[in-house]
Amino acid sequence: MGALPLELAYNLDSGEIVERLERLGKLPADTDPSPLMQLAQHPNPKVRAAAAKNLAKLENLSLLAFLVECAGREPNTMARREFVSAIGRLRHPSAIPYLITFLQDEDPKVVLQAIRGLLCFRHNAEVITHLEKLRGHPNELIRKAIGTELDDKHGSQQEKRDHVHSPEWLHNVLVNADVLDVLRHVPDESVHLTFTSPPYYNARDYTIYRSYEEYLQFLVRVFTEVHRITKEGRFFVLNTSPVLVPRMSRQHSSTRYLIPFDIHPLITKIGFDFIDDIIWVKPDPSAKNRNGGFYQHRKPLGYKANSVVEYVIVYRKHTNKLIDWNMRQYDSETVEASKVLGDYEKTNVWRIAPSADPVHPAVFPVELATRIIELYSYRGDLVFDPFAGRGTVGIAALQTGRFYFLVEKDPQYASYAKELLSEGTLFGGKSVRTMTLDEFTCISAGYAKEEG
Repeated sequence: MGALPLELAYNLDSGEIVERLERLGKLPADTDPSPLMQLAQHPNPKVRAAAAKNLAKLENLSLLAFLVECAGREPNTMARREFVSAIGRLRHPSAIPYLITFLQDEDPKVVLQAIRGLLCFRHNAEVITHLEKLRGHPNELIRKAIGTELDDKHGSQQEKRDHVHSPEWLHNVLVNADVLDVLRHVPDESVHLTFTSPPYYNARDYTIYRSYEEYLQFLVRVFTEVHRITKEGRFFVLNTSPVLVPRMSRQHSSTRYLIPFDIHPLITKIGFDFIDDIIWVKPDPSAKNRNGGFYQHRKPLGYKANSVVEYVIVYRKHTNKLIDWNMRQYDSETVEASKVLGDYEKTNVWRIAPSADPVHPAVFPVELATRIIELYSYRGDLVFDPFAGRGTVGIAALQTGRFYFLVEKDPQYASYAKELLSEGTLFGGKSVRTMTLDEFTCISAGYAKEEG
């Protein structure tokens, strides 16, 4: 291999060897593997891993015994993964017994490489038997991979589901009712994006729950329905933050609830995959001052940070399909019209000033909603907010050429949202349609009868 003669390789430091190995690119099938085999036994695990990657490119069946020996004695998990990957890339039945052995490896990523290699032999009953045993594996990524590869969750009926369009009777609708009562009448896979900021636990008069557990379970019930009505592989974005419940008296301490972190595992259990954590940073003066006492006495243990951040957590409805599949569902004209142009925030720290409102005590800014809608939906999509408040998500949807579907329980806020959304018709939106639960139920039943 003229690109890296063995005698030259051992005159280089490990970093330079790895760099040259990574630059080798595609190798001819008749490449002499001897130099790479020597480097596969190098003292540095990064060199061994890089050598294994290049040996895999050769797909040389005569290397099977050598690769198995290297993988078996390799102490470094990164290098061992590469050797197992190389065995799998041989795509030869003689590799099956060795790949089955590596299904027992302590490193889940090694197991995943062995699974990847064995999937070439789906027709082999022995292979399927061993893969089926992994359904109960303690590692969640392995269980997910097995479920994805062995279960046919995407039959022909689901493939035919219209991914781009949404029920027209939900377009630009605001329902004044309890969200759980509304959601049971919304068809499966109706919305493209949900962006919401749920009511905070016992922080306002309109959000009183008997216990924190009851509050979390209420959110789980709502988000379970959100999962059902979300189209395959589309996004659910949640804006929330810790909340402070005041103390009973000066003789007692107050309690803070870390809502974003407590609700997160419950959301992933529903069937959403975690994608991103975005930190919304507000200007310092917007924070409630918690430093009064510490500012005076400066005694350790008494410090309390002023909170200037909220969490914007991005989830995607679990699917076996990559995001490219979702993108390909749209025609070129829609894709072009929906592109995010100009400057955009490249990090997960978003500095946006908060909003205040004379009617609603807790609102997020239109700018935040606009960013989310532009980044996680296409023009013409249906955007849902189960806790609409003053209708900020609807306003942002109109401004960005999307449709909105909103639910708000409080009659005062629903009326106020209708007023603000009516002004949104200036952006080309259709007139807002406000409904009671009975009206919404009647319309839903009518369309269900037509489709039936």
